[in-house]
Amino acid sequence: MPLRIERHQRAALLTLDDPDRRNALSAELVEEIVVAIDDLEADGEVGALVVTGAPPAFCSGADVGSLGRISEGAGDGETALPSIYDGFLRFYRCTLPVFAAVNGPAVGAGCNLALACDLRIVSPDARFDARFARLGLHPGGGHTRLLTEAAGPQAAAAMNLAGVAVDGARAVEIGLAWECVEPHQLLDTTLELAARAAEVPRELAQRVKASLRETPRLPSLDDAVALELERQRWSFEQGFFAERPRTR
Repeated sequence: MPLRIERHQRAALLTLDDPDRRNALSAELVEEIVVAIDDLEADGEVGALVVTGAPPAFCSGADVGSLGRISEGAGDGETALPSIYDGFLRFYRCTLPVFAAVNGPAVGAGCNLALACDLRIVSPDARFDARFARLGLHPGGGHTRLLTEAAGPQAAAAMNLAGVAVDGARAVEIGLAWECVEPHQLLDTTLELAARAAEVPRELAQRVKASLRETPRLPSLDDAVALELERQRWSFEQGFFAERPRTR
């Protein structure tokens, strides 16, 4: 089984566990990811997800065999490429908070998988490597948008046009990751943040995540205020504010 799932109270840890292929997104792994996230979203006891890779990599990208068959015309690019995209876009489309513990190389589609998460915690061994153009491929799966939103147009250009790879420390400097911690602290740090997110009422966390995605793309601040007002009123109606403990 190339995907391992563990529960840490209200957080679920998904480990890509195919180290011989450096956790490449094979058809089997993609299918397991989609089914697992469907199940976890349906489980009211799960409030957040964490994804990481079995050492030595986070995710080496799409399975090379699949890409080779598409390149040679033996695979159906109309369906094969979107099926590879499902491996990381299912994380992006997850309604729950998703955190990445990036412990090694995140290459091509593996870089996309990290970008699909709401928050990235990295070790110094992390390595974000777009690599598409150097392999003779145009970036796919929303890569150019996700990377530009995360790290800005200069970083996106450097990584995609000049082939610059970014390590963990540099990723934090350019806003591609939130924090860089020592390898032995990576999972604990990421799971602790996921646990904090999972403490928020599930429906509220889902709406906050949706607003974080939607408001930057609205035409004006007034539109963002209106959307937030609607959802803030909804949160008062649920009684969340009255029920939560106060801290000073």
